[in-house]
Amino acid sequence: MKVPVIMLSSVPELHGYIDKSQLTEDLGGTLDYCHTRWLCHRTAIESFALMVKQTAQMLQSFGTELAETELPNDVQSTSSVLFAHTEKKDKVKEDMRLALDEGKSILENIREPLAKSGEQSLNQDQLDNQTTVQRLLAQLNETEAAFDEFWAKHQQKLQQCLQLRHFEQNFREVKGSLDAAAHKIATFTDVGNSLAHAEHLLKDLASFEEKSSRARALSLEGEKLIDSKHYAVDSIRPKCHELQHLCDQFAAEVERRRGLLGKSLELHSLLEASMKWCDEGIYLLASQPVDKCQSQDGAEAALQEIEKFLETGAENKIQELSKIYQDYEPILTKDLREHVQKVFQKQEGMEEMFHRRQASLKKLAAKQTRPVQPVAPRPEALTKSPCPSPGVCRHHPSSLMHHVLSPPQSEMSEGRQGRSSSAGEEEESLAILRRHVMNELLDTERVYVEELLCVLEGYAAELDNPLMAHLVSPGLQNKKDVLFGNMEEIYHFHNRIFLRELEDYTDCPELVGRCFLERMEEFQIYEKYCQNKPRSESLWRQCSDCPFFQECQRKLDHKLSLDSYLLKPVQRITKYQLLLKEMLKYSKSCEGAEDLQEALSSILGILKAVNDSMHLIAITGYDGNLSDLGKLLMQGSFSVWTDHKKGHTKVKDLARFKPMQRHLFLHEKAVLFCKKREENGEGYEKAPSYSYKQSLNMAAVGITETVKGDVRKFEIWYNAREEVYIVQAPTPEIKAAWVNEIRKVLTSQLQACREASQHRALEQSQSLPLPTPSSTSPSKGNTRNIKKLEERKTDPLSLEGYVSSTPLPKAPEKGRGWSKTSQPLEAPEDNDGWSSAEELINSSDAEEEGRVGPRKLVTLGMSGTSPPARRAGCRPAACPHSSARPARLSA
Repeated sequence: MKVPVIMLSSVPELHGYIDKSQLTEDLGGTLDYCHTRWLCHRTAIESFALMVKQTAQMLQSFGTELAETELPNDVQSTSSVLFAHTEKKDKVKEDMRLALDEGKSILENIREPLAKSGEQSLNQDQLDNQTTVQRLLAQLNETEAAFDEFWAKHQQKLQQCLQLRHFEQNFREVKGSLDAAAHKIATFTDVGNSLAHAEHLLKDLASFEEKSSRARALSLEGEKLIDSKHYAVDSIRPKCHELQHLCDQFAAEVERRRGLLGKSLELHSLLEASMKWCDEGIYLLASQPVDKCQSQDGAEAALQEIEKFLETGAENKIQELSKIYQDYEPILTKDLREHVQKVFQKQEGMEEMFHRRQASLKKLAAKQTRPVQPVAPRPEALTKSPCPSPGVCRHHPSSLMHHVLSPPQSEMSEGRQGRSSSAGEEEESLAILRRHVMNELLDTERVYVEELLCVLEGYAAELDNPLMAHLVSPGLQNKKDVLFGNMEEIYHFHNRIFLRELEDYTDCPELVGRCFLERMEEFQIYEKYCQNKPRSESLWRQCSDCPFFQECQRKLDHKLSLDSYLLKPVQRITKYQLLLKEMLKYSKSCEGAEDLQEALSSILGILKAVNDSMHLIAITGYDGNLSDLGKLLMQGSFSVWTDHKKGHTKVKDLARFKPMQRHLFLHEKAVLFCKKREENGEGYEKAPSYSYKQSLNMAAVGITETVKGDVRKFEIWYNAREEVYIVQAPTPEIKAAWVNEIRKVLTSQLQACREASQHRALEQSQSLPLPTPSSTSPSKGNTRNIKKLEERKTDPLSLEGYVSSTPLPKAPEKGRGWSKTSQPLEAPEDNDGWSSAEELINSSDAEEEGRVGPRKLVTLGMSGTSPPARRAGCRPAACPHSSARPARLSA
């Protein structure tokens, strides 16, 4: 084929052959075309088309994966699948959004000429590119819409599956809980042994109903799923029917048990009303003054009071025992029937006492008139005492009239019967009061044990429950022993041992003191609980807002929070001494009175030990181990003055005119001086702390029992009175108690020193040969040591009762005293003038001249000797072998 070729030499010649509108700008034409731009657009469009294709393929693959996914059978797996699919969907949607943004950006570039000038138009290539991009964007939008529709259905299916799995899991839990509750209800035959116990059982029954209400709520939840056109209706509907059936059965059983417990509550209310009525009647009889009842007016007033009280019995007492048996037959167990019989017998006994008192008062209230024909007594009656018992005449003036109208023998017989009847009534009244105290002890003990068990199961055990772990705050983790202390140990002691042993004394309450004495060592567990109470209280205050406690309290249906129940052991140990006092009050003439008194003293001793230990653990700043100081004997706050005569360089240590407030702790081996510091806060956090200041070794302490000018003061002196601590007690009684206790400590130490010295001397005399008269005895030094030791120690027991005709030695001259050797004193450690050094004293020096009144000295030293003039002829009569110097009584 031949093609003509025209060679042009310039652009204008080209215009003769081709129109300018068909030529580009670089050839002088008007056609808007840029090859670089065309290449850029085509490249972007090809890349966008590939992106749309890949996105469509990814959506197709993801949709296939979703469609083929099997629904899990548990909540956790279903939740995981739903989360994973949602995460993938979000990623796919993000890729689609990027593709759409890319397509829109390309379309804007193609339309750029139109945006710059409305007069310009797109060429054919640009129009083709625009059409291509719009078609790809429409395809992408259609794909996204189809995927969104598919995802909505898939997501709904997964959510319904998750709802179904939750429903099935809750169904299993509720059904298991309901079955267990139904089993407990079926075996729940207890009707309560007291009013409080019956009320507690009704509360437990209410907690069972909570499980039934949860089952009904779950059944309603299943009905909602059915109404929402759930895909698993055939699986949900049978479970809802089963729950409703179980709830109906459970509710019927609970209602039956509530009826029985209501009957029990009614019966116990009647029994308690009768018991209360009997107690009020006994107190009424006991409170009527015997002397006022001897007059006619007094007898009539007492009679009216009794009759008015008996009228109240119609509402409070048991009317017919057979009717009680008939009305409450479904709940009358063997123990409850016996309890009803005892109450009825008590009621009858009390009414019999009232009838006897009524008969006696009616006789006294009757007007006494002389008979028309008085009968003269027989002659022998005039020589006999008209009233063999002064008590009868004193308490029964009408017996004189009776003596005139009847023979003396008859009068004497009636007097004896009256006395025996009165004594019998009094003893019967006391026996009833003892039974009343015993019943209160047993009832409160049972309630106490139940409350401890409730706290341990409802709070302590729940701390280890994994289902409750999310409610436990971090500050409460692994702190169960701190919060509850040894409450579990206390519960086991009372539940397994003490309560059962108390029940053995139901018929002989006056002997219950033996039960306390036999278990007195076990009561020491309360000291450990009380010592931990400040830590428990502090932890509670930090974590009281924890949702865990609120949830436990809601489950237990407690009106009071946990801290009130943590205080129960402290309240219980103090309650025992009140009950023992009441029992002792009504048992003074009984066999077990001594045991009751000893048990009361022991309980009070435990309370004192607990109180002392609570103060002891609050001491701060003491470097040593407090347990090395021996048993804590006493503790209390005092005003203290110091008088340091020698060995101090600070001027302010020479005398203290203003008293210091110090808290003293008396141990077996030392006495501690501490400064009391009040703490801010509430409850146990407000308890004071004690800053350690000074300690004195009891082996180097002496006391002066009386100080001039104040009966509340005594002296504790150290190192031959170079350091004197004048202690002022709040009351003379407290001062006497402290002086006696310190005296006991010093006496026991002196006795121990003597026994040890005698034992060593005896061993040496048995192991060594007898010395010749001219030789020195091997035990001579030891004997001298014993004498020197006894010369420095004064036996308080011997001094207190010492009376001798031998004149007491004169007071030494001023400046003279006992020779001594002592260790150097350490410098005072604080600004209060107290020294922390342990110093050895020798003996008491001379008392100040001019002191009025006797002054007792009790000394115990470890070094030094006594001048011969002071030792001569001064041995206490109570200890003839001792060379101890007795206390000098100053005039």
